[in-house]
Formats: sequence, C-alpha cells, structure tokens
Amino acid sequence: MMSAALLTGTPLAGRVAVVSGASSGMGAVTAERLAELGATVVVLARRKERLDSLVKNIEAAGGTALALAVDVTDRAAVQSAADQVAERFGKADLVFNNAGVQLISGIEELKVDDWQRQIDLNITGLMNVIAAFLPHLTDSAAQGKAADLINTSSIAATRILAKFSIYSGTKAYISHLTRLLRVELGPKMVCVATIEPGMVDTELPDHVTDPDASKLMADLIHDIDYLQSADIAETVAFMAAVPRHVNLTEITIMPTAQAMSITRR
Repeated sequence: MMSAALLTGTPLAGRVAVVSGASSGMGAVTAERLAELGATVVVLARRKERLDSLVKNIEAAGGTALALAVDVTDRAAVQSAADQVAERFGKADLVFNNAGVQLISGIEELKVDDWQRQIDLNITGLMNVIAAFLPHLTDSAAQGKAADLINTSSIAATRILAKFSIYSGTKAYISHLTRLLRVELGPKMVCVATIEPGMVDTELPDHVTDPDASKLMADLIHDIDYLQSADIAETVAFMAAVPRHVNLTEITIMPTAQAMSITRR
C-alpha cells in the first residue's frame, strides 16, 4: 500500500496541537503525524499507558508531546487539561476533537445505557473539549496566528443505516454543530471544520456487538480497500496546514470502492 504521507517539511512548526481520543486509531496516528510536521502535540484519552507509549514514540522520532489522561466526559478534567497545556506550552491553536464511540443496536432493544454512553462521549465530550479550548483558539486567532478546530464526524451523519440511529444522530449533531460554529467563529479567523470518514481501520468496529452491523462491517473489510488511520491523519494535517484564510469546512473521506449509501440485505 502506498504511503499516505503527502506533506513535507515542518509546515506545522510552532503550532500547539491537542488531540482527543488519542490512545488508538485515528487519534494516535494523527498525533504522530502532526508531531512529524513540527507541531507540539498534547494527547488526551483515558488509557494513560497507551498515551505514554505514544509520547515515547513521538519523542523517539524527535517530536515534542505531552500525555494527559483525561475522560472528556468530565468537564472539570478537560478544563484542567487545557490549563496545563497553557502553562506548559502556551495556548493550543489546533484542536482535533476526535474522541468517540460506536455502539450499534436496534432501537426496540432499548439499550439505553449504550445510547447514553454515545451521547455522553460523542456529544458531551466533544462540547467539553470545545468549551475548554475555544478560548485558546480565539486568542491565537486574535494574535494573527492560525487557529483550527477540527471535529470528527462520520458518513453516518447523513447515511441512513438501520440500527445506527443513536450513533448516526450523535454524528449528525457534530456535523451540523460545526456548520453553525463557523457562523460565529469564522469572522474571528478560527477555522472550524469537520471530517466525515467512511470505513476506517480503527477500534470502533470492535465495540459493535450487533450481528447485522458486525456482518456489514466485516463484509466491507473483506470486499474493499478500506481507509487506514494514516489517511485520516494526512487529511487532518493538510486541513491545518493550509493558509489561515482558507477553511476546508467539511471533508468527506471514503474508500474509493465504498458505496455512498449501503443497503442491508
């Protein structure tokens, strides 16, 4: 498989990037790539041992990183992390708001705990990160620096799939919220964007216990050349590397062979 790397040099030198959901998959690989391109990276997630390993890898490659074990559903903990970032590195000017979970079930199964977990992490967690780091971004923009808020959504935000109701609803929230945030933050020169991936090789499918959804994903993995986390990482890096007057607002990134809509048989 060809390397996903397209950017060269250190176009993100001097940037301070925060990546949530960084303990695995897209978050971890994106953190590594942002560091390779010159950014100082702060990684947030609950699994401290994974974050520590990620930071060691980044430092071994010559980068600068800090691990902060944080549950993004805990507003006070996220605010504390933001304060630590400011004290250690100055204000963050790039936030990849990436933490999320996918739990698929039929609505009549009434798996209300799964519903709540997705709402807590995918929506409340996302909002906690925004609340804590938005002052960093607006201050950076006011000083004439680049400022990027990139939220992770999904093609599920607009595709209609049985049993994906709650997950898709949370992702639709993220996509539309991002459009609305641009109305307020764009004039302040904060670039606000969402990335909507299709099938990516991440941990998310491992959380799926519904047999229909599991078969859907297994068939996709078998049938197509699906995206790698490095593909997402390079896309996020490019979104952040363009000049500050350019805002790539919504990027839908799909495996070439994945149909835009999927029907269940």
